[in-house]
Amino acid sequence: MGEVKVHRMWRSPFSWRVELALKLKGVDFEIIEEDLKNKSDLLIEYNPVHKKIPVLVHDGKPVVESLVILEYIDETWKENSLLPTDPYERAQARFWASFIDDKIFPATRKLVWSRGDDIKKAKEELEELLKIFEKEIEGKGLLGGSKIGYLDLVALLIYFWIPILQESVGLQVLTREKFPGIYSWSDALLGHPFMKENLPNRDDFVTSFRARFAPSS
Repeated sequence: MGEVKVHRMWRSPFSWRVELALKLKGVDFEIIEEDLKNKSDLLIEYNPVHKKIPVLVHDGKPVVESLVILEYIDETWKENSLLPTDPYERAQARFWASFIDDKIFPATRKLVWSRGDDIKKAKEELEELLKIFEKEIEGKGLLGGSKIGYLDLVALLIYFWIPILQESVGLQVLTREKFPGIYSWSDALLGHPFMKENLPNRDDFVTSFRARFAPSS
């Protein structure tokens, strides 16, 4: 199906959702690591609008924005479908994916960078959003049904990155006591053989995020 490359930054959950999707599909690909402080000419050429990672390059043709890339991957490589076949369920998966990227991610970023009196307000904002997501996924297990699916990959931000960020900056919002539904789903995902084999090393992320955030915490 042609040459596949992924321009990424290793700490990015948006990059990892694309890489995991390709691995689920059994697609061989080359990783191009980007320095976001010194972006490559190719990255800017491939994504002139946002100049961001990830960028999937398939046979020399770039595809940008991780949610768009996931759908492109699913439509190009048919094996191990990511999105549900039912139109309503597909629409729901897309809605919650947008909720994660447009609501939960900005709120998480806001909390990490908040200082002083702003921390309490940022924590409350993120907690309210996580409560909404908790209600949606409660009792569902894997969000792809019997297998890892599109929304499970998108939600990597919640079950993998947020706990690491919490540990790195010393803030606790997402806890097992407050969000048992999220943790039940998280346990199912993190215990899945595919995730065990393909998720990045957690300790590397904790070390990196502590170095980035701790000095200004």
